[in-house]
Amino acid sequence: MAAAMELAARGRGAVEPNPMVGAVLVRDAQVLGEGYHRRFGGPHAEVEALSAARAAGHDAHGATLYVTLEPCCHHGKTPACTDALLEAGVARVVGAMQDVDPRVAGQGYALLRRAGVEVRDGVLGAQARRLLAPYVKLRTRRRPWVLCKWAQTPGGLLALPAGGGRWISSPASREHAHYLRSVCDGICIGIGTLLSDDPLLTNRTGVGRRPLRIVLDSRLRTPLGSRLVRTARESPVLIATTAAALEDQSPKARELRDAGVELLALPHGPAGLDLGALLDELGRREHTYLMVEGGPAVLGAFIHGGLADELLAFVCPARLPDDPTDAALPRFDIAQAAQRLRLGSPQRQAFGPDVLWRYVLTEPESPPAP
Repeated sequence: MAAAMELAARGRGAVEPNPMVGAVLVRDAQVLGEGYHRRFGGPHAEVEALSAARAAGHDAHGATLYVTLEPCCHHGKTPACTDALLEAGVARVVGAMQDVDPRVAGQGYALLRRAGVEVRDGVLGAQARRLLAPYVKLRTRRRPWVLCKWAQTPGGLLALPAGGGRWISSPASREHAHYLRSVCDGICIGIGTLLSDDPLLTNRTGVGRRPLRIVLDSRLRTPLGSRLVRTARESPVLIATTAAALEDQSPKARELRDAGVELLALPHGPAGLDLGALLDELGRREHTYLMVEGGPAVLGAFIHGGLADELLAFVCPARLPDDPTDAALPRFDIAQAAQRLRLGSPQRQAFGPDVLWRYVLTEPESPPAP
């Protein structure tokens, strides 16, 4: 099952809104075949493992399949995996967790049992629930998994003073940040970040997703000449604003739409816009991951508003400790946020001279009865 978990994770960013799934087919302590769900709409992990076994000249009859998620029993973009397992003569299925998709939700296991297949569930279940927490959230709460990501100095500065350079983080950290973009459906910033940095917010890895670029702009201040607007026809842009702003600035709204920008009217909320309504809309669009890259106001609105699922802070020894002239610079310190939220110890990973602090705020769902 541990091997199946490693296989499943290879599908991150390519299979969503479907789940990442890995499978290993075994008989008499010999691996006959293995596979994982490689891309949305492609063969599922179970079928990939059976195909690999056949290609190697192995018969799956009487074998055991280890799979990280309950096999599907409905016909969608691909045939039902339960049909393929029964046709191949698999005798035993060991699963990590039951699927929360209502089209499956225990029915896959039940169908296999009725056909005489031995079924066991819950092997490495906690690990599977951690891996599939974003998928579970989308299926059960109809909202994307929200990652709040930023780079800061050890003292919590999000920007360097004049002459201090453009980047706080190292090249290794920035490379990983682009990997994160490559698996996300959307990237969100506030209007303050747009006006100060004029970012592109694109995935520059050359592989993976082309995320929707989202700007929180309640007064529709986004400049028509900004790089986001100028590239809206090349990579999608959504400006979340209010109905009042769209009415008051209807000529500008028309120009933005003509440039290829999508405008979304949201209700007012504590942070200016109702961020929960934004997440509901993204959930309707089947977005699995949203990465928030805003400044302190936007980060605080998501994190302290209870809307963040994961915190990713690159703590970078960019320069010496702060001095009094730094008071006007934006600041958001992961240590202070963790203390306020009473979080435990983070996972830490080095990227060059920087250290990524990672906190997961949303506990994985408890498993339903198999």
